[in-house]
Amino acid sequence: MRANNKHSGSREAGAGKGGRSGASLYQEITDRIVAELERGTVPWVKPWGRAKAALGLPRNAATQRRYSGINILILWGAVIERSYPSQNWLTFRQALALGGNVRKGERGTTIVHADRFIPKDEKERAKADGDEPQAVPFLKRFTVFNVAQCDNLPDDLHAAAEPLPAREIVPQAEQLIRRSGADFRIGGDRAFYMPGSDTIQVPPQPAFFHQIDYYRTCFHELGHWTGYPTRLARDLSGSFGSRTYAREELVAEMAAAFICSSLGIEPTVRHSDYIGSWLTVLREDDRAIFRAASHASKAADFLLGLNADVEREAHAEIAA
Repeated sequence: MRANNKHSGSREAGAGKGGRSGASLYQEITDRIVAELERGTVPWVKPWGRAKAALGLPRNAATQRRYSGINILILWGAVIERSYPSQNWLTFRQALALGGNVRKGERGTTIVHADRFIPKDEKERAKADGDEPQAVPFLKRFTVFNVAQCDNLPDDLHAAAEPLPAREIVPQAEQLIRRSGADFRIGGDRAFYMPGSDTIQVPPQPAFFHQIDYYRTCFHELGHWTGYPTRLARDLSGSFGSRTYAREELVAEMAAAFICSSLGIEPTVRHSDYIGSWLTVLREDDRAIFRAASHASKAADFLLGLNADVEREAHAEIAA
């Protein structure tokens, strides 16, 4: 929850084979997310008990780069729908380059890459008018395959993440909260971020029916915290019930899910009553889920990056 101070044109471009336009690709993915929400399934909080894969963010097995934004939701959905045992993915060519191959008859998963370009006529217009040309956004689709769909790959590409120890205090989560440097105030019976004072308040951990929910709640509020002007500078001005508020809640929910998965904590949704407002936002704007997922990835990367920065400094001191 976020408390405010008063109260506690895309390009119709070919997007790969099939000749679908960039605009239709936005709508295609938005419709898929809306359909899941209408069924009461939150795409970034899938029932992981149905999945064979360990918790974690999807990554490219060849480059070890994590996927981000909307691609996390797409690939998580495929992992659960098709019961893949891994979060690792490859393109057809990457599988060949690693000495393996995609099995005949396997169906790939479409992910997207967002970019911008300047059309030729816009360059000519800008040159004639003497001003700067305006770039337009477009989407390009790519097909990837889970490593479970491939043969003859190196064994390490199939390795699962180490499971968390069976205890309520999660050291990785405590460390991330501490290293964020956020002003956490423990007490009361509500959780919220206050932009005016740049503070977070959460109830004490024993007050949660399931103590693991304490960490999910902390990461939701830290998701809001990253939007402060001196951090990632998102619009935090929306009052409860507004479209701006719903969009920011969507960002914080996904950011918390992405962080939880990175730390091996099963993500959950805290605000199921917000599903209606999210559906309204998504139905009105087929770019909304793309923007929210992108902001959520940046928020999660910002917080996880603080952990990495401290660890690098510690290693540097030891080396010195």
